Amino acid sequence: MTLSEDIGDDVAALTDDYLLEQIRQGDATSFETLFYRHYDRVYGLLFRLVGNRGEAEDLSQEAFLKLYRHAFTKRPLGKNLFKSEQGQNISAWLYRVATNLGYDALRTRSRRQQRDTLLLPDPQGSPGAEKEVERREEQTAVRAALARLPQRQVQLLLLRQMDFTYAECAAVCDVAPGSVGTLLARAARDFRKVYDEIVVD
Repeated sequence: MTLSEDIGDDVAALTDDYLLEQIRQGDATSFETLFYRHYDRVYGLLFRLVGNRGEAEDLSQEAFLKLYRHAFTKRPLGKNLFKSEQGQNISAWLYRVATNLGYDALRTRSRRQQRDTLLLPDPQGSPGAEKEVERREEQTAVRAALARLPQRQVQLLLLRQMDFTYAECAAVCDVAPGSVGTLLARAARDFRKVYDEIVVD
């Protein structure tokens, strides 16, 4: 085993709780470790929600900044859903914060789009341009539908799209694991109904 592999194993063995405590002690390296450990999933969740790379990056950084600030309050991360046998469930807390931020951004965008007139370029008969317009219209309709759903339904739909387990979905959304399947089915049905209404309009 090389030194870098040994260090990598040591870092992987550090729990999120331990790293959070080290951040409280002023250890910037521990924050970096937490950041890189969770960034990809937080960013992926936000990108699926807002559909814009730059905005997803900004919101991801905001979520981690909230975690950094929270570390210095010395308060637990929240209710029982953020606790497990291993300690505080920092990943669940981050996903909850990220979806809250993304959902707020989506609702703000939806209100802005309702105020503004959406100007789409004239395809001028180009098949490629027509497909691009259709794709953008579909993405706009999907995000408008998500903005109309209750926040927990949006969280569940996005988490499952990212292959989160039912247990992970339950932790992030503060629901019983046994109810996730029913809640997901209801969320999918409500999404389809709202989406169809938007498309018909």
